[in-house]
Amino acid sequence: MDVRFTWMLCVLCLVVMVRAFTQDRFKEVLLKQLGLSEVPKLHNRDLVDLVIPDHVKNKYISMLKRNRVKRRALPSLAGILRGIPGNTGEVLYSDTTTRQNLIFDMEGRIPKNSEVTMAELKLFKKPLDRANLPAKQSHRLVSNARVSVYWVQRQHDGTNRTSLIDSRLVPIRESGWKNFDVTQAVHYWLRNKRREPMFLEVWIEGERVGSHASEMAKAVRFTSQDPKDKALGKPELVLYTLDLEDYGGPGDCKEEAVTGKSTCCRQKHYINFRELTWTQYWIIEPAGYQAYRCSGGCLQPPSSLWRFGYGERACAVAESSPLPVMYLIKRGNRTEIEAAEFPNMVIEKCSCVTDG
Repeated sequence: MDVRFTWMLCVLCLVVMVRAFTQDRFKEVLLKQLGLSEVPKLHNRDLVDLVIPDHVKNKYISMLKRNRVKRRALPSLAGILRGIPGNTGEVLYSDTTTRQNLIFDMEGRIPKNSEVTMAELKLFKKPLDRANLPAKQSHRLVSNARVSVYWVQRQHDGTNRTSLIDSRLVPIRESGWKNFDVTQAVHYWLRNKRREPMFLEVWIEGERVGSHASEMAKAVRFTSQDPKDKALGKPELVLYTLDLEDYGGPGDCKEEAVTGKSTCCRQKHYINFRELTWTQYWIIEPAGYQAYRCSGGCLQPPSSLWRFGYGERACAVAESSPLPVMYLIKRGNRTEIEAAEFPNMVIEKCSCVTDG
């Protein structure tokens, strides 16, 4: 892609955010960056039996981790959650995947006037039981299993919707604690404002395609939340928060910003891809994101300076960051999954900009 064209796209993206994040403008930005004239005509059937290729999943996860780097003060530890007493901690087995359900009671665990800056899921991998390993055959050596963590959103119709949160390779023959970044899952839970626990699902799969890799992955066992599981190292959800009163929320709006009485600041503005009809099937990950928008007034320069080129000052985007997106693309009769990083999709900082 031509450098000048890329620069124009970035500018367009920023202009859209400065104005307002309407559905039409947001759609325009995505289509232009993908070089499409219209949203691909996708249906629910396009998702049936669709498998996310490992290289796409790994690319998306690496982009997520790169964009989670915090620029703020170190957070304090808010608490360690170890699951709900009496929860069975169900573990399901299939031909290719082991799935372990986890439930954490979140209500009242996050201090008021604070922000969750990081959340870690800690799973204890049990020592390898060699009796669970498949018989030795003339297969290529398999050393790892793919462990992925999904956030589970329970729908009102009884179905579940999952969002990929973190994924990594775990050595099959090593035991001990394995950490996963589930910050995005906690942010999703907070966004839904439901008075219910947070549900996570851990998938254990083969590190590559093939029955032998799948059989090897079945030997991976994590301690469950089931009270009958007497092994040490129950699953832990570790929350880190930032006290906004102590550190302040640099540039973030307070309540009065909604009425336009505050000075220029960054206001929360969430875009839910699951609620937009044109993104429901098109965008696979994330389920939505905090885009923010600039709000509030600015101190105006004296009128005597206007003749020197100083115009009216307005609250606008001063700094932004990209958003990793996993989406579907049509190539003839084939439906494929791709991952890309879209620039200037998250507002990081707002400032008063002088026109001219």
